Amino acid sequence: MAGGEEVSNKQVILKDYVSGFPKETDLELRTETITLKVPQDSNAILVKILYLSCDPYMRLRMHKTEDESSVFTSYTPASVLTGFGVAKVLDSGHPDFAEGDLIWGTTGWEEYSIITTPETLFKIQHTDVPLSYYTGILGMPGMTAYAGFYEACSPKKGEYVFISAASGAVGQLVGQFAKLMGCYVVGSAGSKEKVDLLKNKFGFDEAFNYKEEHDLNAALKRYFPEGIDIYFENVGGKMLDAVLLNMRVRGRISVCGMISQYNLEQPEGVKNLMSIVYKRVHMEGFVVFDYYHLYSKFLDVVLPYIREGKIVYVEDIAEGLESSPSALVGLFSGRNIGKQVVVVARE
Repeated sequence: MAGGEEVSNKQVILKDYVSGFPKETDLELRTETITLKVPQDSNAILVKILYLSCDPYMRLRMHKTEDESSVFTSYTPASVLTGFGVAKVLDSGHPDFAEGDLIWGTTGWEEYSIITTPETLFKIQHTDVPLSYYTGILGMPGMTAYAGFYEACSPKKGEYVFISAASGAVGQLVGQFAKLMGCYVVGSAGSKEKVDLLKNKFGFDEAFNYKEEHDLNAALKRYFPEGIDIYFENVGGKMLDAVLLNMRVRGRISVCGMISQYNLEQPEGVKNLMSIVYKRVHMEGFVVFDYYHLYSKFLDVVLPYIREGKIVYVEDIAEGLESSPSALVGLFSGRNIGKQVVVVARE
C-alpha cells in the first residue's frame, strides 16, 4: 500500500486488573491514530479487523497471575485487549503475506492492528463459508473441540458422552462430533432456550438446564443410568464433582476449561477425586495450541461436514467494536446463545 494514510483507530482498553465478575466499566473505548503502512524493513503486517472472538479464557488474562505454569500471560492494564480475530491484510513486510490476504489468529481489539509476529497466524484459504466461522468452528474453538474430543478422548461408537456448557462455541461442536460417531450424547446448559437448541438444532439425545437441578448427581443418574464414558469438561466445580460419581470404568475426562471458577477469588474444591481410582478414569487437561499442527487435517474433516450440512453452527453476533465490552462480559452470565462474535467491519 503506497503512501501510508493516517486514520483514526478505535480500540478496546482494559482499565485495570479485574477481581470477581468482569463489568463493562472494566473496559473502555479510546480512539488513537494509525498509519496504514508497516514500518520500513519490518517483518510485520498491517491488518484491518473484520471479526473478533469473545472467549472465556480472556477472563484468565484480566488478573495478574502468579501461576508460572499458566499458558496465558496477563493483559497489561491501560493497553489494548488482544484475542482471536479474523482480518484482512492491508500492507505486509513479511514474504508469506500479501495485501488482500485473509487471516485468523491473535489480533488487537481495535479497527487496525500491526502484527509483529505474523508467522503465528493462519491464512484463510476457504472462503465459501462465512468468514466469521474462523473465530469459531474453523478457528480456535473448532480446533479445541476436535483435539479435546478425538485426540484426548479416543471415542468409540456407542459410548455415552456428557458435555457441560454444551451450547457454547466448543460444546455445540463436541456434541455433533459425538453424534456423527454414533455416541449417545447429553448436554447441560443454563436456560430453556439453550436446552431446546441442543436437542432440536444440534441433535443431542438429551439436554438439561443445570440451574433447575437441585441434585446434579441425581440428574446425571437419570440421563446416564449406566454411567458416563466420556465427559467433556467446560465448567468445573459442582458439576465435575457430580460427574466423577457417574463415570464408567475406564472412562475419559477431557478438561477444556472451568468457567464456573474463573471469577472466584478462591476456587472451589473437588471432593470425589477417589472415583478416578475406583473407576480407573483417565482425566487429561489439554491446551489447543499443542494441536495446531493438526489444523489442515482438522479442515479436511470439518469443511465437508459444514458443506454437506452434517454440522450446524450457531453464532451470537454483536455489531460494532462499541458492542464488544458488553459481548465479552455477557459470556460470564451466559447471555450469549452459541459462539459470541463481534463484527468490527464487513470487509
